[in-house]
Amino acid sequence: MIETRVLKQFLVVAEELNFHRAALRLHMSQPPLSVAIRQLEEKLGLTLFIRDRGGVQLTPAGESFVQTAGAMLQALNDGISQARNIAGGKAGKLTISSVSLAAYPTLLEPLRRFRQGYPQVELVIKEMPSALQIQALQRGETDLAFVRKPALMPQEIASALFLTEEIRVALPAQHRLAAEKTLDLAQLAQEDFVFTPERLGDGYYHQLLGLCIQAGFYPKIVQEAAQLSTVIALVSCGFGVALVPESLAGQTFSDSVRFLPLQTERLSPCVELFMLQRTGSASPLLSNFLTLLNRECTSINNKDFRS
Repeated sequence: MIETRVLKQFLVVAEELNFHRAALRLHMSQPPLSVAIRQLEEKLGLTLFIRDRGGVQLTPAGESFVQTAGAMLQALNDGISQARNIAGGKAGKLTISSVSLAAYPTLLEPLRRFRQGYPQVELVIKEMPSALQIQALQRGETDLAFVRKPALMPQEIASALFLTEEIRVALPAQHRLAAEKTLDLAQLAQEDFVFTPERLGDGYYHQLLGLCIQAGFYPKIVQEAAQLSTVIALVSCGFGVALVPESLAGQTFSDSVRFLPLQTERLSPCVELFMLQRTGSASPLLSNFLTLLNRECTSINNKDFRS
């Protein structure tokens, strides 16, 4: 192993081609410097300098090793700088997952600001159903997940409420109830429904199911789709009606789908979006993102999220 100190000494001698001047630059006496260069040559099995009364010259091997030594020191300096940036949360890789990302400008704007403020960070964005996000979080494949609250939260995952939004009924534009201003969910008891599969988000699935049961009926689910955008597309094609978060209303198919609020006397038609991370996660990158997110979204209830 060659010490970086010796590499630096070699490069100074190679620049000065004079041991006395090199020793002055290195703030050391000449004899120890000469010994250090001799020992380097012995370790390499090479003659790096020709020493004679005319001065000091680099050998061809010495000229080649100048490039090698310079590259080694530069790589080391770059590595130290990168490590410091990673330790300070200014570099590295941060993976964030979410459901229906395009529907949440509250999240998209902090992501944009973080990308601009931390250009050395590889920011990876994934869109996937809630259940798959939790699995990815448990496997360490994502650092922060934005999900519908699951029916059972794994113990190794910490959660914080990100936002709450109302539930809307999505109806085909030609539906008999499409002209209504609000709907009693009981009015849809005989309708066909489009749902997202239970396996992709059991908490969200059972919340919607519970609303229907609370309204006095069990929904007739005729079609399922993994993405809410697809659910709305199926509604537009007349496959049935659907219950969707307010954020999805008007995102697509605005001419072929109506989004109506539910009457609230007997129901609590709201759905929550939570952000999750592995308990005890100490990623400086994640900490920096959460700090920015808190600044952008002051309503986030995450006082104990990073404990």
